[in-house]
Amino acid sequence: MQSKHMPFLKLGAMASLLLASATVLLVCRSLPDERGIHTEVAQASSQPLASVPHIGPCPIFPADNVWNIPIDTLPKDPRADRYTDSIGPLKPLHPDFGTDMASGIPFTEAPPGTLPGTVTFDNREESDLGRYPIPPNAPIEGNRYSTDSDHHILVIDSERCLLYELWLARPQQDGWLAGSGIRMDLTSNALRTDGFTSADAAGLPILPGLVRYDEVASGQITHALRFTLPHTQKSHIWPARHDASHLMDANLPPLGIRFRLRADFDLSKYSKTNQVILTALKRYGMFLADNGSPMFLTGVPDRRWDDHDLHKLTAIASEDFEPVDESTLQILPDSARVDPVALKH
Repeated sequence: MQSKHMPFLKLGAMASLLLASATVLLVCRSLPDERGIHTEVAQASSQPLASVPHIGPCPIFPADNVWNIPIDTLPKDPRADRYTDSIGPLKPLHPDFGTDMASGIPFTEAPPGTLPGTVTFDNREESDLGRYPIPPNAPIEGNRYSTDSDHHILVIDSERCLLYELWLARPQQDGWLAGSGIRMDLTSNALRTDGFTSADAAGLPILPGLVRYDEVASGQITHALRFTLPHTQKSHIWPARHDASHLMDANLPPLGIRFRLRADFDLSKYSKTNQVILTALKRYGMFLADNGSPMFLTGVPDRRWDDHDLHKLTAIASEDFEPVDESTLQILPDSARVDPVALKH
């Protein structure tokens, strides 16, 4: 989005000097340690900045972004029983990630100086056109040649804190082909145009909803996660921007709805690693983001995962979750910023 031009003002020498000094103070910032939290960027939020997830120097959206807001005290959606019945109450939770690098959705950070390349989109109308800084060896979901994968590519430009995501990415001699793609400012709460897809069916970014090993190893996940279901309603609710179904059945959950693990679910029999994931599912929940396999929770492949331990999460069933009514959090239809007044109640 282009900013409006301010009218030109003639300034005296002293005023010009003061303005230049103020500008320097506003734009300069020190970069944190790669695993640290940047505490010098002011953001309006009811939550402390320390709770904001980071990758490198970049926040994964502001503290008051709906992805980063707990929903454990919000009311249950009144259609909860119907949604659970449509899913099947005994459908197991499935961690769709592990040590197999073809399982889950990887991401990468573009090295400094990465030259942006050309991307040709099948869906030009709903994609963010322009050049994308995709490293030559960028990991692709599944692999470059599989036929049963969505072939997502997720890239962070850490120098600018921009997120690039592609769906159905295919390398070409002169660039890339992709079904669709987005470019998002990780410091902004702006949502996509309503009705537009992204690299995900719900029109949401994928990266903020992934289970990442480093976060789990740190002892906490402070954001919502992402999951899929095979049957969804031809409807979407905030913060989703898009739906991808022909089914008008109101008993099916819409894209964008958030489910949480029930507060009374006993975590004590699970490992420390799994307790971190399950605590996040209680506190932040998981957004229904795409049509796919039932109750598939998405994460980043990593050689450090314990596949046997992760498999124990399949003992948790869909009836152990409940959809949340988070309509009171919305303050503007095209913003993911939550209403600060609603958080006080």
